[in-house]
Amino acid sequence: MPFKKIRVLVVDDSLFARTLIVNEITKDAAIEVVGTASDPYEAREKVLSLDPDVMTLDVQMPGMNGIEFLKQLMPQHPLPVLVVSSVSGVVFDALQAGAVDFVTKPAESGEAGRAAFVSELIVKLKIASIAKVGQHKNSPQRQEPGAPTLRDTQGHVIALGASTGGTEATAQILSALRDDLPGIVIVQHMPPVFTRLYAERLNNTTRLAVKEAGDGDVLRPGTALVAPGDFHMTVEKYAGGYRVRCQKGEKVSGHCPSVDVLFESVAKAAGKKAMGILLTGMGGDGANGLLQMKKGGAHTVGQNKATCVVYGMPAVAMSLGAVDKELPLNAIAHDVYAWRDEKMK
Repeated sequence: MPFKKIRVLVVDDSLFARTLIVNEITKDAAIEVVGTASDPYEAREKVLSLDPDVMTLDVQMPGMNGIEFLKQLMPQHPLPVLVVSSVSGVVFDALQAGAVDFVTKPAESGEAGRAAFVSELIVKLKIASIAKVGQHKNSPQRQEPGAPTLRDTQGHVIALGASTGGTEATAQILSALRDDLPGIVIVQHMPPVFTRLYAERLNNTTRLAVKEAGDGDVLRPGTALVAPGDFHMTVEKYAGGYRVRCQKGEKVSGHCPSVDVLFESVAKAAGKKAMGILLTGMGGDGANGLLQMKKGGAHTVGQNKATCVVYGMPAVAMSLGAVDKELPLNAIAHDVYAWRDEKMK
């Protein structure tokens, strides 16, 4: 049986960017560029005529920007889209509109920056080619139960990890939560700068106080700390509660920050007073850490296959026996409150 290549449509108004992307990604034997487009109007025609497996998409383009194009395209012709853009918070608008993931254009023209960009682009194209699109967006959250009389949550902690598809999945969960919960620590595989932008976005769109974590930050009820890009985040006991440490380090399970690093620290620091949530993502980061949390008595949840963009990390956790409950995305917030209410009795 012949090997089926990933058929890619490259969309960018810059001839230089289109040429660079085409020349570099076609060096990979698994990828075939079936067409290019310089604006959304040309791209729409080529999506219909070429039916690519994946589309790369610039955000800033003449006539119609990439966000508006996505909003029009995805309901009619959903396909995996990988945003290729300069550093900007607008990538989160693209993810909300249906894009699977993003890659940042190199800030420098040097060989090292270009090589890193191409390597990440190829990896994410391959992940995007197996991503599920059009089913996970805007799934309504179940209504969480009414707030009981709140007891002390200082001694408890909720840890959440995610990768591809996780920015929107995490946002959906947090948007259904109130500020009457133990502190939440989050690892989302994302580069520096974007973790801060993502935390700011969550802070502005949820009832929780969300910020990018800094070394030594105290984890307080009603708050969420997002691990900074290129730093591992761990949780340690502190004055009857918890604080986080953010430190540089080698990649663990292929990532920095790593979900495994976070989860293993939570298992050690909080034991049975913790809840672990592992969401959509490629690979196995977080699976072993979630197993350590479960062995320590924590309540563990994995996102189910039907609602994952990429059913990778939760699948590995399931195979290890690390998951107490596998739930659809729109049921996880409800389960957070069920766990909270049980612990607060």
